[in-house]
Parts: sequence; C-alpha cells; structure tokens
Amino acid sequence: MPRVVHFEIHATEPERLSRFYAELLGWKIQKWGENPYWLIDSGPADQPGINGGLLPRRGAPPTDGQSVNAFVCTVEVPDLDGTLARALELGASTALPKMAIPGVGLLSYIKDPDGNILGLLQPEARAG
Repeated sequence: MPRVVHFEIHATEPERLSRFYAELLGWKIQKWGENPYWLIDSGPADQPGINGGLLPRRGAPPTDGQSVNAFVCTVEVPDLDGTLARALELGASTALPKMAIPGVGLLSYIKDPDGNILGLLQPEARAG
C-alpha cells in the first residue's frame, strides 16, 4: 500500500521559517546545494516518521480565516503545553486550541509564522 514518504513546507522567507522549525522541533534543516530547497531531517532513522523539505512559496501565503486547502502534518511532541508556548514565542499563532482526543492524546493546531497549519500531538491513552 502506498505511504507518505516526504513532506514539504512552503515559505515566503525560507531561511526564517527554517529557523522556526529548527528551534521549535529540533529539526536539522540545511540548504540543498545551490537549489532553492532546504532538506529537513526530522529525527533518527530508526524511529517512526518521515523527512521533508522546505521551499519558496510560489504564491500568496494563506490568509486568516481561510479554510484548509492542503494536507496538514501532525508532529508528536512530549509536552504539548511547552511546545505551544515555545511556538507562540517564536512567532506562531493558535489555529485550534488544545483539545483531548479520547484514547489518542492532546491535540492542537498552530499556524507557523508564514500561515502554514501544523498539528501538535501529545500521545496519551487516557486523554478525554
């Protein structure tokens, strides 16, 4: 069965957004040669997850109140409250406040500094 193997983040200012994700999630992000593309290493190869890329946005960024019109990636975090606080310090905003998903965990969506939506999930079997 086909699986998602790569993700991409579109950025108005790629260097600035690279710093946001590196500081918030600890991702290793580096420019790929002379290409206008940055490779994202999101974690150890022996753990579940995929790597991705970041590239210049080729149009206007999302506007406030616009419905989601792309895939939304969700990242597992050990401390949702701490990650949300750090995201806001780094220029993100809340898209969906923290809520419990019974049997799954605590979930929130943020908008990164460029308006892209990102899910943050703290797994917790007793959430709800």
